[in-house]
Amino acid sequence: MNKLELISALKKESNISKSEAAKVVQIFFDSMAESLIEGERIEIRGLCSFFVKDYKSYVGRNPKTGEKVQIQPKKLPFFKCGKELRERVNKHLY
Repeated sequence: MNKLELISALKKESNISKSEAAKVVQIFFDSMAESLIEGERIEIRGLCSFFVKDYKSYVGRNPKTGEKVQIQPKKLPFFKCGKELRERVNKHLY
């Protein structure tokens, strides 16, 4: 499912216009992004959680040349599946 499909599903389920559904989805995504930028954890019970991991600087290698390269510290967002979602997905395997 992509963003446009999510907007269409919201429009269909809530009987609102496509532009209103698009605005709701955009507000939702912007709010999530802003929370992660501020270092907050996002938890949607039964579905998933999002959080940011900090990585320290380290020495890596350029895969083409083998030359040592200093990798700068960085932050990366992570997704962790919730127990209920994992069980729902695995339920369809059997």
